[in-house]
Amino acid sequence: MDRVVLIVDDLMEQITTKKLLPGAKLPSENQLADKYKVPRFTIREAFNKLEERGYIYSVQGKGRYLKEESVSVQMSLSSKTSFTEKMNALGYDHCTQNISCTPIDYEPMIYETLNAGKSDIVYQIGRLRLINGEPIAIHYSYVKEAQFPSISKDGPFVLSMFRYYRDHGIRQFSSQKSLLNVTFPTSREQGLLHCKSMVPLIEIVSDSIDARNGNVLEYTRIIYRSDKFKYNITSDT
Repeated sequence: MDRVVLIVDDLMEQITTKKLLPGAKLPSENQLADKYKVPRFTIREAFNKLEERGYIYSVQGKGRYLKEESVSVQMSLSSKTSFTEKMNALGYDHCTQNISCTPIDYEPMIYETLNAGKSDIVYQIGRLRLINGEPIAIHYSYVKEAQFPSISKDGPFVLSMFRYYRDHGIRQFSSQKSLLNVTFPTSREQGLLHCKSMVPLIEIVSDSIDARNGNVLEYTRIIYRSDKFKYNITSDT
């Protein structure tokens, strides 16, 4: 097996078993090169892989450090309450920034979920979620213009879709299903989430439904950082 892989695996075991504690300074390249009996560039490559995965970071002139312990965030798969309401109830210091309001090209899964025809216009409304000033997630909502005719004008100012729906007289929400996946960030998402390309993201795909009549309001895709946050995922009954 490649020596870099072996070294990364050994360091990962030390991280997961808490032999290396959050915030700790890692041994130097020279120290680890002596320990593993490899050239320094091999250790540097192992460090680079750990940094790409979001486990360590570099301080110029001082060395590498293990990232601080992840913040634990309780998230519910329920679509009955908004992100803001959930975070308020849990007492988190949070905020939301609107990052997009754009029509999308035809995507079968999204259009089928929204019961939209190919000629319909569907908008993506993107919001960046932050906790304690740190970006935690990007929340994409896809809505049909025919259902919300003013979405192109209103969308750039929407911070909460549930609040937007309530402003349109819709007050009870439900969801048919939620799918949990692992994905990786695009270059734009790396910039927004302040993470590297190889940091795994938790992806939740779901829908939001008007509980009164069963009409689908939106197709939802949320991606969460996995390198600085831990998630206690629950489902409301």
